[in-house]
Amino acid sequence: MKKTLLLLTILSITVFSFAQNDPAEGYWLSIDEKTNKITAGWHIYQESGKLFGKIISMSEFPPGLNAERCKDSYPNFPIAGKANQMPVIGTPWIYNLSMQKPGEWSGGRIINPEDGKDYHCKIIYRTADGRKYKTDVLEMRGEIGLGIGRSQFWQRSNLETAGSLWKN
Repeated sequence: MKKTLLLLTILSITVFSFAQNDPAEGYWLSIDEKTNKITAGWHIYQESGKLFGKIISMSEFPPGLNAERCKDSYPNFPIAGKANQMPVIGTPWIYNLSMQKPGEWSGGRIINPEDGKDYHCKIIYRTADGRKYKTDVLEMRGEIGLGIGRSQFWQRSNLETAGSLWKN
């Protein structure tokens, strides 16, 4: 009886932990590391075991704008069609990241829809520690290769705030 109860408890904890969202998932505000201004609201989510990210609003660009500066196509892009004809808002510009451990993802790509450049992408959820990280942040790292790249530190948000950056 004790073995059965222990087995059920372990199974319940395991199922519960897999059902929870990864800490990197959710709504985030991208922050330009040079100006410290909010540039976009993002929705980071899992689909079929991979991590993706869509812009849901931008502070400088109106809704309905297409990613005209992008190339026609990118390797393993998750949506069929020409990338340069897709809307900036709602298209998964972050795609195919694989989990290394909870809160840490890599092996995917990120495309900057403003200029069409694409990069290797790593995402690491950083917990507030009171020193370097005053709040929980998402480290978004784009690299051209050999570890050469740059990081931005995004702020946790919610759907209402992240989705309403554009002001006429």
